[in-house]
Amino acid sequence: MFKSKKNGKITKYKRYSFFNIGTLLFSIVFIYLIICIFMYLTESHITAYEVTRGSITGNYRFHAFSLRDETVVNATQSGTVRYYMREGAKASAGSVVCSVDESGTTAPVSYSTFSMSSEEAKHIQNLLSSFTINFSSNAFQRTYDIKSNVQTALAEMLQGLDEAPSYVRNQCTAPQAGFILYNTDGYESMTETQLTSEIFDQSSYHATSLRQNATVTAGNPVFKEVTSEGWALYFPLNEKLHTELVSATKLQFRFLKDNVTFTAPFSIIQNGSEYFGKISMSNSLVRYASDRYLEIELIMNKKTGLKIPESALVQRNFYAIPEEYVIKNAGTDSEVTLKVTYAESGETAYVTANVYKYDSEAKAYLVDRQLFSPGDEILLDNSAKHMQLQEDDEETLYGVYNINKGYAVFREVTIIDENEEYCIVESNNIYGLAAYDYIVLRADEVTEDQIVY
Repeated sequence: MFKSKKNGKITKYKRYSFFNIGTLLFSIVFIYLIICIFMYLTESHITAYEVTRGSITGNYRFHAFSLRDETVVNATQSGTVRYYMREGAKASAGSVVCSVDESGTTAPVSYSTFSMSSEEAKHIQNLLSSFTINFSSNAFQRTYDIKSNVQTALAEMLQGLDEAPSYVRNQCTAPQAGFILYNTDGYESMTETQLTSEIFDQSSYHATSLRQNATVTAGNPVFKEVTSEGWALYFPLNEKLHTELVSATKLQFRFLKDNVTFTAPFSIIQNGSEYFGKISMSNSLVRYASDRYLEIELIMNKKTGLKIPESALVQRNFYAIPEEYVIKNAGTDSEVTLKVTYAESGETAYVTANVYKYDSEAKAYLVDRQLFSPGDEILLDNSAKHMQLQEDDEETLYGVYNINKGYAVFREVTIIDENEEYCIVESNNIYGLAAYDYIVLRADEVTEDQIVY
């Protein structure tokens, strides 16, 4: 209470209660929001997927096994090895690849009687001039090539000198033209008739580097040579892929190592009960000579259509009703009317049913099985003819749940191609999907007619 200074009267102010209609309404709205937020956070959320046109390409990937014509060259003496060629280099027949110093030393040697002939000097000059003219910082590997070429040329010149050390005299040369490699894995003499599925298990694969140790024992490998441009890639075939490729004579594929695409002759070989694909190559060995296993991707001529994820697929059973028992509804192909006598009640009624597919071969409409029960009779209108529904009248369809209208509606799909993640289905089906439809990404999250938020 307050006292007025003017007239001395005491005035009481009206106190308002905290609990009024405004507070009550605000509290109700607030509680409703809390409940909605809680339900949103605790319920499983349904993810939509927009259907698009597309195709499945390159869906087969393998770690292909390569076989080549390989020759292993063994050392004739024991000692320290000096290599003159880089791995993968192309050597001509008789070229010096390496040498063995029986003394075990790698110290440089001085020569008092060494001199080059004009022809030898011109050869060295040509090598250096060619390197200088063609040098590019983008191809620095050529620096190692010129080093190997000069070392080889000098070793050949020094070979005839009396004072030349043993490593110059004990030279290992290429038996024929080919690519030089410095590893062995035990598959050098293998043929395609020895292929088994276990070979494609890389966990047990082991290659031995010949340059890892500086010494070699007489009779042991010192390098190997791939002597032919012809080589082959092999990969295992399952039943599905064997059926798909059985008539193929050429195959397009991609090396994932450098993303280079080739088209090459293809054939299928059989070893016992196992089938293997064989890609025959006649070039480009220099790119892949050092790899026993190469990851490849087959580029198949795939069919195009509507692309949907495998997780969206669902199977449902439907009753197949012969066309003669169906009363077609005017203005729509998605609904028909059926005259039904229910077995349980004995009542007869006309029922409108959604059509999920029309089977042109059987001349039958597939309708929802949940509308009827086994034993119900479908009557031919204006006739005594009838059919009793049995389990034999059921058919299974693959489909997805369409959610364009805010609730889940089953739509039949016809799969024409698929892999582990996606499938391609036919378009232009009045009972199926169309491009840019929205479907449920995971079909196991919803049921028919469920409202989708």
